[in-house]
Amino acid sequence: MTRKLGVPFRVFRGSDYAAVVEAMRSGHSELAYLGPASYGLARRVMGDRVAPIFRYLDNAGLDGYHSVMIVKADSPVQRLEEMRGRTLGFSDPNSTSGFQVPGWFLRRQGMDPATFFSRTGFTGSHEQGVMAVINGTYDAAVVAYSNEERNTFQRMAEKGMIPAGAVRVIWRSPLIPNSPIVIRTDLPEAFRRDVTAAFAAMQARDPQAFRDMSSNARGLAAAKHEDYLDIMAILEENAQRRRERRS
Repeated sequence: MTRKLGVPFRVFRGSDYAAVVEAMRSGHSELAYLGPASYGLARRVMGDRVAPIFRYLDNAGLDGYHSVMIVKADSPVQRLEEMRGRTLGFSDPNSTSGFQVPGWFLRRQGMDPATFFSRTGFTGSHEQGVMAVINGTYDAAVVAYSNEERNTFQRMAEKGMIPAGAVRVIWRSPLIPNSPIVIRTDLPEAFRRDVTAAFAAMQARDPQAFRDMSSNARGLAAAKHEDYLDIMAILEENAQRRRERRS
């Protein structure tokens, strides 16, 4: 990107989604890679000053993924219904697959996390959620999952962080649109055009850089705000429930 744009291009990893959104809002970052729910958070605090430009196509060519609930491979739990009275770890309050989507769908199935589980909490990340299940901190956790060859616990096994087959899936959500690469729309139009073109050309011009950036995604698909309206509706309903509980 530095060679293509002719300016320094620096990449930072935020401590959590809220920190990345704040970097965008305060003008310290021009671009970000956000989850669908954290994009919704960005829209709430920035309005149309932020917009998606691309989302990845995974190794199977899909532009969506799932939230899954996992348990240890040797857990007696075989079905979601058997989790009643047990413990569940969410990842981050601004995570789409790690909190917002599973909470919404569980309530739709008559399993309000506040009453269905004996205890819930936040693990801090998807990988930490997997470790919490393996270590016995929680009976189950919800994490991101694209397919059998591309998911949170598969990548951890490839890195040697956990044994292969250490966990298994007992519930899977409907498809969630893949996470967007977003840009600030208050930047000069010529800059936004050049950045978009650089991203679009990266896979052909520098395949290794694209693989490193995307964790071996198959490609990029154009993204727009309307792709995430269903996710934003879920966020608003979840936020309304929290407001009602506080009042």
